[in-house]
Amino acid sequence: MEERLAALEAQVARLVGAAPPAEADDTAPEDMFWALAGLKRRVPADGPGAVLYTGTVHTADRHYDWQYGATVDDLLDGDWPALAGTLTALAHPVRLRLLREILGGRHGTAELADLDGLGTTGQLHHHLRQLAAAGWLRSGARGRYDIPPERVVPLLAILTAARR
Repeated sequence: MEERLAALEAQVARLVGAAPPAEADDTAPEDMFWALAGLKRRVPADGPGAVLYTGTVHTADRHYDWQYGATVDDLLDGDWPALAGTLTALAHPVRLRLLREILGGRHGTAELADLDGLGTTGQLHHHLRQLAAAGWLRSGARGRYDIPPERVVPLLAILTAARR
């Protein structure tokens, strides 16, 4: 499977005129900027640059692998005010706790309602709706919630950026 993926990546790189992805180098664990070095090989040296975030996450009941990159031009040209709602949904301690609990394996509203400090069931549902409307949660059958796989690593990247 890994060989097929590497072949597909190399083929796509040739089609778009980029350098093919480098082989993983496990021989230099002391190189703490291995991801940055790989990104630099893929973007023009005279350009504005790019941003990459990637992660492999194992939770209580799932596994996520994710990678996303964007050019600096694309990020700077984007509609930043349109992102306010998505970020605002994270700006509440109860919502952050809910995301942590759901990521940790508590998916049902009954499980979440049993937690101390979340308020009434009405308040719980309000917070769940806010997170779902912003795309941080998906609601499933019978009051079950999940963080969309494509949101897990970005969420953890935001939390990493928020640390001081």
